[in-house]
Amino acid sequence: MAVVSLLLALTLGLLVHRAEVGQHVAQARSAATTALDIQLDTYNRTGSLSPAWDARARTWTLASPPGGTTAGPPPPPLPPALLRLAAQGHRGSMLAPGPAAQPGTVMWAAAGDGHGRLFAVWLDYSEHQHAITQLDRTILVSGLLSVLVTVLAGTFAAHRISGRLRTAAGIARTIAGGDLDARIGPLGRPRDEVAELAAAVDSMSAVLRTKLANEQRFTADVAHELRTPLTGLLTAAELLPEGRPTELVQNRVRLLCRLTEDLLEVSRLDAGAETPELAVVPLGALVGGIVRTAGPGVELRLAADAKVTTDPRRLDRVLANLVANALRHGAQPVRVTVAGSTVTVRDHGPGYPPEVLSEGPQRFRTGARERGHGHGLGLTIAQGHAAAIGVELVLRNDPAGGAVAELRLPPAGEGPSADS
Repeated sequence: MAVVSLLLALTLGLLVHRAEVGQHVAQARSAATTALDIQLDTYNRTGSLSPAWDARARTWTLASPPGGTTAGPPPPPLPPALLRLAAQGHRGSMLAPGPAAQPGTVMWAAAGDGHGRLFAVWLDYSEHQHAITQLDRTILVSGLLSVLVTVLAGTFAAHRISGRLRTAAGIARTIAGGDLDARIGPLGRPRDEVAELAAAVDSMSAVLRTKLANEQRFTADVAHELRTPLTGLLTAAELLPEGRPTELVQNRVRLLCRLTEDLLEVSRLDAGAETPELAVVPLGALVGGIVRTAGPGVELRLAADAKVTTDPRRLDRVLANLVANALRHGAQPVRVTVAGSTVTVRDHGPGYPPEVLSEGPQRFRTGARERGHGHGLGLTIAQGHAAAIGVELVLRNDPAGGAVAELRLPPAGEGPSADS
């Protein structure tokens, strides 16, 4: 804005300067030409020049052409181009340095009669130069003031707009982080573009909140309605005679029951229906017990133990899901490392797909095909429980290959409050 204002002021200043200079030059040229005409007319009528025509004008007469030997007054200090033009019997005018008696710039007017006689007149141009200098100074000051005012006004307006946009962007990031109850609220005038943007973002957030609530309610209702008949179906399957078909039926029914329980757990996490029961526990011993129940293919490395504030039941659920996900979708060995208040679960499979790393776990989406088949609920449940107990869950891929899930627990005395 400052550059545009400066260029605009410079352009206007140059245009005004050129117009003013042209006007002053034209005025000086007209006055000099008029003085020359008067002197020529006087000479033609009387045979001599007017001795005192104007105090601002001086007149010379050349008794011989330039370079001649005829005695006479010395030639005036005309500009060479104007002197040659007059010597050829023409007339003209030009801005040039004045004679010795008049230092500075003057307007010369000269004419020749074609017979070796030249007439020259000059007018002082200092008043015109002073007026142009004053005008240039005024243009410079006015231009700088206009640029300053424009920049200040533009900065104030831009600051207001950018401040409102930053507010809207901050709330939008909050909404993107999962807080769909956040609202930007009114910003500026009702018809302001920023206010319209804020209203659109608030409307979008409300629609997303409604759709998410409907999805969560639908998931909970479906899982709740399926739970009872699946329990009965599992009981009936246990009564079937032994054999391969019975085993297949029982496995599928157990899978449906686990899926239903996972859906109910996701619904409870979404609703925040459970309060974490925090306690200060040694992390190494807690993780060791969880790893021992995970089965073969899981290694435990205890680099440094520490006491942490956490909910042991929920942490058990988080680690169990991470280890099960590594065993199901990755490749053995699965290594669980405890280093202070950080727990790392790493497998040696193909790693997490890019969309899981960029967008986080999504229910009913397992990512890349090489990660195996599933419902995408294991990581979702792990993430929900981790957030509930104040644990940061970071998913990444190891440069050497394999998926890495890192749990960063708060040290003892720094866990979340009971109502979080």
